[in-house]
Amino acid sequence: MSVGEGESLVAISDAALLQRFMEGDEACFEALFERHYDMVYGVLFRLAGTRAEAEDLAQEVFLKLYMRPLRSAENVAGWLYRVAVNTGYNALRSGHRREQREQAAARDQEHPPTPETEVSRVELQREVRVALEKISPRAAKMLLLREMGFSYQELADIVDVAPGSVGKLLARARQSFEKAYRGSTQASVMRGERDAPSE
Repeated sequence: MSVGEGESLVAISDAALLQRFMEGDEACFEALFERHYDMVYGVLFRLAGTRAEAEDLAQEVFLKLYMRPLRSAENVAGWLYRVAVNTGYNALRSGHRREQREQAAARDQEHPPTPETEVSRVELQREVRVALEKISPRAAKMLLLREMGFSYQELADIVDVAPGSVGKLLARARQSFEKAYRGSTQASVMRGERDAPSE
């Protein structure tokens, strides 16, 4: 059943749009895309760091929904959050995409930073990335999502944990990250001292 001429898609629930899409109404998928794109893009931009990669990854997320529609009872927004976080997190850990992201970030800058500032920025990003890779995927995702401003309830829905456990899990995740980050920065300092030219 397709949407009638006078019917607004804005008032239709996600579940109803999804059901209609599965029955062949492409306009309903477009409505889902428009309704949730900004949220998916926002999550991915925070993870990817560049507009171009966030847009590419957002397309991947919606392609997954298009190719394998959910059961009508599933929470579309929650599913998109989870897939966006997983897709962005996997991209964050991918060396190839990381290189693309850093090259794109360099191209995007209208006013190039000083060499010293750029070295510091790249080193900080590397240390954060190394620390995130050392902790559990769930802990890393929770920290990233909380940093993006997601509520405890949203975190619980996305990561699929009990809402009452979010505070404790976040505290543990922060401790794990701080420990990994300290280890990463200490290793960097030691490498710098080892590589420094002797006088």
